[in-house]
Amino acid sequence: MKIIVGLTGGSASIYALSILAALKKVGVETHFVASHMGEVVLKQELNMNLQDLSFLCDYMYDIGDLGARIASGSFKVNGMIIAPCSMRTVAAISNGMSDNLITRAADVILKEKKKLTLVVRETPFNTIHLKNMLELSELGTTIFPPIPSFYTKPESLEDSIVNTTGRILDVMGIENSLVRRWDGL
Repeated sequence: MKIIVGLTGGSASIYALSILAALKKVGVETHFVASHMGEVVLKQELNMNLQDLSFLCDYMYDIGDLGARIASGSFKVNGMIIAPCSMRTVAAISNGMSDNLITRAADVILKEKKKLTLVVRETPFNTIHLKNMLELSELGTTIFPPIPSFYTKPESLEDSIVNTTGRILDVMGIENSLVRRWDGL
């Protein structure tokens, strides 16, 4: 299995780190690309740079490399996760603005009818955000705000992040043991 992981400038870059670690653990080949603001937020929130993530990625691409293999539908991948996904990126994908490698790869995923999951980060949503997300949802995109599951009774922020990461992998069809499954009342 091959998954593209994008990191954009929305807050919550911890999810990109968590998703890459989880995919590595289950043996999924990863193709990673970060936006310029994604790099800035990664540094601000986690005091990390892209090189710090390189050990978790099988392949890493520059945001401006529109000639990369993940920019073509002839390159076979199973899907793409953008975490966190800024509203700028949502708008660009929704409107077909393939002006960087993340938005181009997402465009390819949509045209090839593969799984696209956007871990959207903004609150509150305005009407433009909602319209753009609805447009993408109608195209089959999973819109996944990283809202914690309190019924799992997380004991820490890390518990919540790990459980959410597992749910993201679930919607991509990737088996994992990260999710605390609902067992009823």
